[in-house]
Amino acid sequence: MGWRTWVACGLAVTAVYALLPEGLPAIVCATTLSLTSVVVMVAGARKHRPVTAISWYVFAAGVCSWILGDLLYAFRPPFPSWADAFYLGAYPLLTVALFRLTRQRGPIWSGTLIDSAIIAVGVGIVYWTFLIEPIVTDPSRPPLTRAVIAGYPTAGVLLCAVIIPILLRRGPRTPSLWMLTAASGLTLVCNVLYTLVPAGPIRLLYTGYLVAYVLFAAAAAHPSMALPAAGDGDALGRSRLGVLTASMVLVPAVLLIRGDWQRWGVVAIGSMVLFVLVATRMAGYVRRVDSQARRLRELAMHDDLTGLPNRRELEQRASAALADGRCHMIVIDLAGFRHVNDRLGRAAGDAALVAVGELLRSCCTAAGGTAARMGADEFAVLVRADGEATANRILELLRHPVQAGEHELLLTPRLGIAAGETGMTAAELVRRSDTARYAAKSAGTPLVPYTARLDETAEAAERLGADLRHSLDDGDFRVVYQPIVSLASGRIEAVEALVRWDHPVRGPVSPVTFIPVAEDNGLIVELGEWIMRTACSRFAEWRRDLGEAAPRYVSVNVSARQLSEPGFPDVVAGILMDTGVRPDALLIEVTETALFGGGVAIEAVETLHAAGIPIALDDFGTGHSSLGLLRTVPVDVLKVDKSFVDEITEPDRQPVIVDALIHVSNGLGLRAVAEGVETEEQAAYLRGLGYQYAQGWHFGRPVEHPDFSVAAKV
Repeated sequence: MGWRTWVACGLAVTAVYALLPEGLPAIVCATTLSLTSVVVMVAGARKHRPVTAISWYVFAAGVCSWILGDLLYAFRPPFPSWADAFYLGAYPLLTVALFRLTRQRGPIWSGTLIDSAIIAVGVGIVYWTFLIEPIVTDPSRPPLTRAVIAGYPTAGVLLCAVIIPILLRRGPRTPSLWMLTAASGLTLVCNVLYTLVPAGPIRLLYTGYLVAYVLFAAAAAHPSMALPAAGDGDALGRSRLGVLTASMVLVPAVLLIRGDWQRWGVVAIGSMVLFVLVATRMAGYVRRVDSQARRLRELAMHDDLTGLPNRRELEQRASAALADGRCHMIVIDLAGFRHVNDRLGRAAGDAALVAVGELLRSCCTAAGGTAARMGADEFAVLVRADGEATANRILELLRHPVQAGEHELLLTPRLGIAAGETGMTAAELVRRSDTARYAAKSAGTPLVPYTARLDETAEAAERLGADLRHSLDDGDFRVVYQPIVSLASGRIEAVEALVRWDHPVRGPVSPVTFIPVAEDNGLIVELGEWIMRTACSRFAEWRRDLGEAAPRYVSVNVSARQLSEPGFPDVVAGILMDTGVRPDALLIEVTETALFGGGVAIEAVETLHAAGIPIALDDFGTGHSSLGLLRTVPVDVLKVDKSFVDEITEPDRQPVIVDALIHVSNGLGLRAVAEGVETEEQAAYLRGLGYQYAQGWHFGRPVEHPDFSVAAKV
């Protein structure tokens, strides 16, 4: 049964009780509803398993004790009776449980406890003076009767001291805390009325208690009961300061009423004025502190660039949304955004982020959600409505260029979306959507919904990354060399260094599998340096041992991650110096995708080229295919991708790109190398087009120890 159903049914039964005449039906109705409330409380605590579960059980025990008192009192026993024992025994349980349920986590001796003590002392003095003292000093009553009668106002003081701070609590409240507050307030009102007017409308007071039972149980049944107490329970707001001041003023007021007016009147009035003046002075201080606290909270919970909520604020709102039911989290990544900062400067990048933030804010306003900046170029959107529809609207908005100052930027969003459910934590919802976002970024697709399979893939990548680290330390990698031959003579002109991984458990692992993982976790930097150093050392040995029979140069692939590393040209220069290899004997291969964003990558390539190291553009035609790169980036070699070479032998396909690229290379004075040549037919066709160099399995597979004495078949 849901908490809404419980509230509706409970209030309906309470209304029936209020209309029933005195007698057994009314007793059965009230007792059934009360006991059901206890069952709902215990079931809610067991279902949601909050950290305060024990307090809920203690509270339920207190309500049970109160119910037993009601049940016994319905038979009008003589006073005092066991009904009074159950009533008075309930108060300590209820007081302790309420205090623990509504206080924030932290030291027991907190501001809330001190406030409760101040209220208890102030109200207790009034109760003692006007209610308790006349009872305990009345010799006409038996001691047990006096103790029981005095026990009710004393217990009322304790309950009052706990409930009033709950009512004055500042900040947002969870639905569970709201119902707990309403029930506590109603209980306090009924207790005060019963204490002041014991012969009043008993049926009306009992109806109030039943409504409180229903709300207490609903607070336990609501999913938000598992969340920590929201708001600032210890904050000294104006209302709380006013109540504390009134509690202190009660003492001289009692002195003024019951004491010697001529002797103590001036002291009592002066004390009251002093208390009010000090409280007024404190109120001004509290206002300033509150203003500063709000400002600090704004700074702590919002991004200072875009003004959007930050990750911490988003997770808090997600926790509240998850407590109310289903919601969706969308994480947005702007792929390649770092190139904006590299090419146009930080100011243009910041302006673009602000523009994206405004777009997301407008989208969330329409969808009733929350947009947040998670950091760098990563944003998130929390919506309760159809998450996939919102994600598609975001993609549509970001499909158009974004105005960033004087620049119009076309950004590439990658979105991951995950559905949240009751019982899920905000951190888990963010993790799932971030996992989906990473999958979208890796696959190059605009939107990926979260599935459990993504976790399996991510875990496999993490395990593979850990194995990469161990294998780098243990020496499980080796470098093999694929010949690059002259199509005219078949002579091996050069070799391309390729890495192979022989895992002791997994066996051979394909570079297609582990290179993307190494790129992502940064190990490609260390692995790439090792490959280059190993290849240069081997090349130096060949030149020393074989002389002119050795290849003219060695080619090494360099990743985008390596190019973006500060000081990468210095690393290459250090390797050449350590191995004694001339700069022109090392060919560095980079992909056009790595260079397309510009910035640090192009600066690194320009520095290397200026040092005399030739540059090859690898897999040309498969990336962004910008011919402008051939004019703006210092390139010496154009490597034609295997996919275009395959068109030579494919039926009904015309190898027009292979034909065009040799003309582009010749026109720009570049050396063209065809990759992936697997048949004699392909080699002959390429030779006929004017290609001078090629590589592929037709000429020889990559091996650790190439034989340079034998010419390749062409």
